[in-house]
Amino acid sequence: MSFNIHQIPSQKGKVAIVTGSNTGLGKEITIGLVKLNVKVIMACRNIKKAQNTMLEILKTVPTANIEIMELDLNSLGSVRSFSNAFCGKYKQLNLLIENAGIMIPPFTKTVDGFESQLGVNYLSHFLLTNLLMPTLNNTEGARIATTSSLAHENGYIDFDNLNAEKSYNKMGAYRQSKLSCLMFTYELQRRLDKSGSKVIAVSSHPGISKTNLFYNLPKLIQILTAPLVPFLTHPPKKAVLPMLYAVLGDDVKGGDYFGPTGYKGMIGKPGKVEPKPHAYDKAVAKRLWEVSEELTGEKFEIKI
Repeated sequence: MSFNIHQIPSQKGKVAIVTGSNTGLGKEITIGLVKLNVKVIMACRNIKKAQNTMLEILKTVPTANIEIMELDLNSLGSVRSFSNAFCGKYKQLNLLIENAGIMIPPFTKTVDGFESQLGVNYLSHFLLTNLLMPTLNNTEGARIATTSSLAHENGYIDFDNLNAEKSYNKMGAYRQSKLSCLMFTYELQRRLDKSGSKVIAVSSHPGISKTNLFYNLPKLIQILTAPLVPFLTHPPKKAVLPMLYAVLGDDVKGGDYFGPTGYKGMIGKPGKVEPKPHAYDKAVAKRLWEVSEELTGEKFEIKI
């Protein structure tokens, strides 16, 4: 089935959280949702940037229903504070969109001592989902959407060097974090099914889009690939369509994975896509779940 964002009816009454919504794909996801009357919680680290983005969005969508709440995925403490604040104010959460991420930075650690890409892209979102699960379970038709990447295809979970304790390869760590997000989605859906929950977990990837993450690539690669950019990338407005399909499409099932359907998954119309087979490895996913519980210090049990 094809997805056309312009044919989606009003979603008035729904509440969404979008992490990292002040820039790039998160900003475009927010615009797509508020145009359909979804109330969006912009969950951002930099409040000033978020306020500027909100004002920008309101100029083009004056009816936008937006609230900004502080969330720094570099800190599990901030994830807990955000979750407490949200659950204290809202009794429903229709869409949890885990968009925020960092890509191939120099080696740094989060506040809690995790390798930054694993911590920000995956572990903080794992904890966030856990803490918001009771509210999601209380909301009819709730969806949890993680953001993966084509980078998962060459990724693997290195349990012996999960937090780059022994060595750091920035692209390897990025691939691992994005594979983790995808494997988490599949394991989460298995556990949701087992518990009898009606919440569904889905994932998407944007293909290749020239967002601010692009600028973390080495300068030489940016220069060498510049002539190809118009042919092998698509603008953020198109890159967010797989995520919008995942959270708004009416033919979506738990465990579905969305991405561009054009050349090598880099560009093209949004649709259901298949990951590499290793993303379905149940034994690795189960181990990753257990390690994630240990690292975040929180048991993740789905209770109806």
